[in-house]
Amino acid sequence: MEKFDIVLLAEVKDFLQSLDKKVRDKIIFNLWKAKRSLDPGLFKKLSDQIWEFRTKYQKKQIRLLAFWDKRDNKNTLVICTHGFIKKTQKVPRKEIEKATRIMIEFLNE
Repeated sequence: MEKFDIVLLAEVKDFLQSLDKKVRDKIIFNLWKAKRSLDPGLFKKLSDQIWEFRTKYQKKQIRLLAFWDKRDNKNTLVICTHGFIKKTQKVPRKEIEKATRIMIEFLNE
């Protein structure tokens, strides 16, 4: 049973289209799997409001940052703001700040 629905914003869709099909397929599979299991290896909290979907493919760490939108009591949405290939041990602060800015804009609309 799915625990939430996922919405991909335009920047995420563009990011996914820029990747090789096999990488994209793995990310989409992991999104599907995370919706059912809440596995911290696939979906992990980074800050108060920002989470990351995690995919590892051929030694590359691909991340999609996201936030929860619980304004509608019927549907719980996880909104993916953007994606990047992680090159350092920790998620760069600027990526978390970018996701936070997108979240604020989205929630104010």
